[in-house]
Amino acid sequence: MFKNKTLLITGGTGSFGNAVLERFLNTDIGEIRIFSRDEKKQDDMRKLYKNDKIKFYIGDVRDINSVRSAMHGVDYIFHAAALKQVPSCEFFPLEAVKTNVMGTDNVLTAAIEAGVKKVICLSTDKAAYPVNAMGTSKAMMEKVIVAKSRTVSPERTLICCTRYGNVMCSRGSVIPLFIDQLKAGKPLTITEPSMTRYIMSLAEAVELVVFAFENAETGDIMVQKAPACTIEVLAQAIKELFGVESETKVIGIRHGEKMYETLLTNEECANAVDMGNFYRVPADKRDLNYEKYFTEGDEERERLEEYNSNNTQLLNVEEVKAKLLTLSYIREELENFQGNLKEVAITE
Repeated sequence: MFKNKTLLITGGTGSFGNAVLERFLNTDIGEIRIFSRDEKKQDDMRKLYKNDKIKFYIGDVRDINSVRSAMHGVDYIFHAAALKQVPSCEFFPLEAVKTNVMGTDNVLTAAIEAGVKKVICLSTDKAAYPVNAMGTSKAMMEKVIVAKSRTVSPERTLICCTRYGNVMCSRGSVIPLFIDQLKAGKPLTITEPSMTRYIMSLAEAVELVVFAFENAETGDIMVQKAPACTIEVLAQAIKELFGVESETKVIGIRHGEKMYETLLTNEECANAVDMGNFYRVPADKRDLNYEKYFTEGDEERERLEEYNSNNTQLLNVEEVKAKLLTLSYIREELENFQGNLKEVAITE
């Protein structure tokens, strides 16, 4: 499907963009365009990959003209550009709206104008029952995606969305923080031991997007089933992997955080299609003439249960360790850590 095609990745200098490059760069894809506003990260990627298939575009999704300039000849888009750091969005909620909501609308508008065949947008579990500004902006982003999908024929531009939980070792996430604290001999700071979070790898996040690319209908929200663990179990797994008995310091739940995250709401469960390892949430096809929907309800609705990080498969310490060891980042950090320990031992 990607043979000789041009793929545009917005926010392409982030963790997801690098994972997509690793997944597709050595295939028969024609061109991968990296669109972002960070010239330093683009230059780092240019030097790292040294591949003529990669083209770099400086721009900002907030500026539709800069988005349009990257659209000519594009077949497919993975839209990953976002503000996603919860505390930052809490203090600057309008900035989250500008990037996550208005920026998404700009990308979709430009894609439709240019005749892009498919656009896959990336959302987050925090968009389901949002309690913080980041999640609220992502929830509105999803509404924009579904609404925009109604305005164009899927034969011209198919628009859909993926929603997934925490990605292990992505930029700014807790696992790199724990490792840095271990190496510095500091206590591991955890918010609340019993708090649960989904855990998945970047490779799994890319596979969700590819699955959506192959199977989604326009307006769909695609969700990948994922295991979860408590923060306490995650911290213990990292301590055991690195062989360090570090103290754990409980700092309390931060502003805008939940005890658990939700991937499918009760309301979405009413219509979700189980596709094995994935769920498909079809778009609501009703138009504004919805008087008939006032007279009939759904008797089964109350029996449904949301899909969240408390009722999914919860991993124990050994299972989390095994999942962590599948990540090259963890293996490299372990190797470096053990190497430093040997050097210290020889010096002493």
